[in-house]
Amino acid sequence: MARVRYGARSEAEIAAARAASARLPDIWSTGVVALWESDPDAVAAVLPPPLKPTARPLVRVNISKVDLPGYPLGAGSFAVAAAHDGIEGWYPLVMPMTHERALTGGREVFGEPKKLGEVTVERDGLVVRAALARHGIAFVEVRGAVSGDLPLPEPSRKTDFYFKFLPAVDGSGFDADPVLVHCVREERVRRLERVTGDVVLRESMYDPVADLPVRELVGITLGEKTTDQRGRVVERVDARALLPYAHQRYDDPRQLLDGPPEGSV
Repeated sequence: MARVRYGARSEAEIAAARAASARLPDIWSTGVVALWESDPDAVAAVLPPPLKPTARPLVRVNISKVDLPGYPLGAGSFAVAAAHDGIEGWYPLVMPMTHERALTGGREVFGEPKKLGEVTVERDGLVVRAALARHGIAFVEVRGAVSGDLPLPEPSRKTDFYFKFLPAVDGSGFDADPVLVHCVREERVRRLERVTGDVVLRESMYDPVADLPVRELVGITLGEKTTDQRGRVVERVDARALLPYAHQRYDDPRQLLDGPPEGSV
């Protein structure tokens, strides 16, 4: 009988796939990072417990083109500064990706708030434009011009916070207590330039980042970097406390209750 591809894989095949993923070469991305101070009450309002605000109400947007072997990837992240258990890091609200492969693994393994979207990073001479768009709306746009080289930073470690959960089958909440994930990224930079410009936040009912306005722009950079990430579950969280924030993961809160009609397949 010919191989049934939906059938079980052998232990050897599973081990080979795991070994192949462990041998991936450094993957470099070219991207724009903008950092600003926003409204402290707005930043605090989007943080599910047990995350807490940091001393500065910072917001960061990262818009990148990633040189993945075989196909290019556009990747973005819109995050607010947060702290947990003495560790300061970032809580992403939305992470647009241009390919399903990058979306699926991040959501299912780490609990990342990834969604399919459009990611643009363009440079024409000194002029730079980067944008995140979904449903025809460029809800974040960074515009400017390169104004000089910056010294390369030392390799650094950064932490992102994610909540991993599954909506309950009966629509009553979650199937099990959600978990809080610390995702630690080791980052190396091989090129970094200063960009003089601005950040535009556009109204979108799907991605309402305009609620986190630019009060004071800290800086914009254009750089090339590579990262290696590791995640770990640090604690289970109160489902009742997280449920009011679950809508952040979806374009329509009713998606939490979506399911096949009775008798359908």
